[in-house]
Order: sequence, then structure tokens, then C-alpha cells
Amino acid sequence: MIDRWRQDTPGCSTRVHLNNAGASLTPKPVHEAVISHLRLEDELGGYEAFESRRSEIRDAYQDIGRLLGAEPRNIAFTQNSTTAFAQALETFDFGPGDAILTSRSDYASNQIMYLSLSRRRGVEVIRAPDLPEGGIDPEAVRSLLARRRPTLLALTWVPTNSGLVQPVEAVGEICRAAAIPYLIDACQAVGQIPISVERLHCDYLAGAARKFLRGPRGIGFLYVSDRAIAAGAYPLLVDMHGATWSDPDAFELTPDARRFESWEMSHALTLGVGAAARYALDVGIETARDRARTLARYAREKLAEVRGVRVLDRGRELCAIVTAQPGGRDGAEIKLALRARGINTSSPDRSDAVIDMDAKGAASALRISPHYYNTTEEIDTAVATLAEILAESGV
Repeated sequence: MIDRWRQDTPGCSTRVHLNNAGASLTPKPVHEAVISHLRLEDELGGYEAFESRRSEIRDAYQDIGRLLGAEPRNIAFTQNSTTAFAQALETFDFGPGDAILTSRSDYASNQIMYLSLSRRRGVEVIRAPDLPEGGIDPEAVRSLLARRRPTLLALTWVPTNSGLVQPVEAVGEICRAAAIPYLIDACQAVGQIPISVERLHCDYLAGAARKFLRGPRGIGFLYVSDRAIAAGAYPLLVDMHGATWSDPDAFELTPDARRFESWEMSHALTLGVGAAARYALDVGIETARDRARTLARYAREKLAEVRGVRVLDRGRELCAIVTAQPGGRDGAEIKLALRARGINTSSPDRSDAVIDMDAKGAASALRISPHYYNTTEEIDTAVATLAEILAESGV
């Protein structure tokens, strides 16, 4: 299978791509799904191309639903995962006295949104403590829900700056028992971790196409539970796609999760993310998880052998993201040096995860994120090249 996956991924022949947590290389069927629709828009016109592909576009909702264990009515497409997350936050009429319970490791954009709500609406931001080995403490969450009763619990499943996998199912069970709305950022989980929204007990789940799902950039999606839809939830600034202007001073909501969409969207990218979901399901999410995590463990072991390198990942469960402090050097500088030698990685810094990076005493890091189509030989090449770069600088 590895040969077929790599044949479907032309970039494998020219680069070592270990930045799947940033943006994966897309397989051929995804590329063709996007390009074929753009060609059709050239031939027919944008509106006309959409109308001719309505059935295939509807299928994309079903494809993402299959990936999440949800129905098409529960899926909305958005410009990206952060937009999806923000649309879910907009359903709450936050004000003084409200609180958002979250983690110390939530994604930077989400943390900034929480703080913006605190600054503008007087919302209290409560961060649950971590377990000694890393990751949010579910029992601390249970205690905080009983004592503080927040308006919302929002949690990033896999943080941007480490391989930590948060115990989202355990937290979901606690939220359901306490009847607290639950929002999950699954941006870096989709495509590398099997997902069942039923087991998660979440009200909302935001995801992206470009990362481990191996879809195109510029599109994300939001799962909205039946209970949230039935309760009449909708974003603050719903538009004429999410609602119908029925009378001069009234509107009627679209009856499903599409009330969270915007009227204008890229239908080429919608078809692309549908193709990515089908490809991922064909590979098998469990297969992708197991192979990617095996490669990540191998990378951690190899990095630990490099002089001056400190592996930063902590937690009971680790995924296909490996972070390390590269010999006291700036992560972005090392990333660019590796890229010049044909190896793609990424470089989170303190501003991506202030609390976690400060706790680890790291101002920046190098992030290596393999996927199922990568090989141990590529890991060896990346680690050996890193060692050479560090040796050249006297580390």
C-alpha cells in the first residue's frame, strides 16, 4: 500500500515532506477534484458550474459526515477551522458572569478569541490544570464544572506545538453528565485519529482539510449536533445562505448546520475536501493513525540521540506530531536550513503556545509531523541532516 500512497503523492519524489500538521501533500484524486471544477468554471461560468455539480457537492457533506460518524445535515463548510470554531463561539450570547473553561494548551487563535471575549464582553477564562505527565486533568474539569458551572467548555484535541492528545472523550462524558455545551477544535486530529462525535458527546467540532486529512488549503468544516440545531443555535452574523429573509423584520433559519455557512464559498475546495475524506476512509483512519504514530515514535527516538536536541512532547497519549528544541537554535532558522536541503518541517514558537512553551522553557521548537505515506528512511534523512546542520554551527 505504501507504494500506491506515494505514487498518488507526486511531491514524495522530490522532497521529504514532514509537515503534515501544517499542510499535507494532497493525493492525486484531491488535486483532480479541485482542478476539474475550476476547469468547469472556466468553461461554463461559476454559478453554472455549481448548478451542474450540485449532486457531487452534496456528496461532500456525506463524505465528511462518514468521517465523523455524523449525518450530512450536521455538517457546515467554512473557510477554515478557525472560522468554524469562531462560528460556534458566536452561538453563545456571552456577557459578564459567563465563563469559558478551557485548557492550558489550547490553540493560540482560540486562546486569543477567549481573551477577546473577556476584554469586550467580560467573560471569565478558566484554564483547567494539567496532569503531572501533561494534558488536561479530567477530574479537575469535573470539579471545576461543579464549582464554577461555565457557559461553555472548549478544548483543542491536539495542540499545535506538541504531540499531546487531549482526553476529549473523557471530558465529553463529564460535560454531558453536567449538561455543559462542549466545543472541540479537531483541526490536527481529523485524518490521523478516528472520530465518533457520538462518543465525544460534543455539541460542536471544528476541523480543517489541509492537515492530516490531506485536503486543499482554504476550507474547513463544522459539525453541529442535532441538539444544538434543535435548540435554534446560529451564529451572530448569519447571512442569506444560513437564513431566509421572510418579512421586513424577520428571518427563518436554514433547518440544518448550513446556517453556519456563508453564501459565497469555493465549490472547487468543497469537492476537494470530499475527495480527501473518501481517500482517508479508503486508507483507513486506524491504518493512518498506527503508521503515523509508529513513525513519530521512531522520530522521537532518533532525535533524542542527537547531541543538543531536547524532545518536548509530554502526555499520556502522543500522536504523529514530534516537537524538539534544536540545540538552542531558533526553530525557524533550522526549518529554513532543512527546507533548503529538500526537507519540510515547521517551527512553532512561544507565541503559538505561551503557557506550554514557557513551562517547557522553550522559545521555539522544530516540529516534525509524519503521515502514513512517509517512511523510516525519510525520518533518518531528516534527523541526520538536522545533526549535520547543528554540527556545522558548533552545537
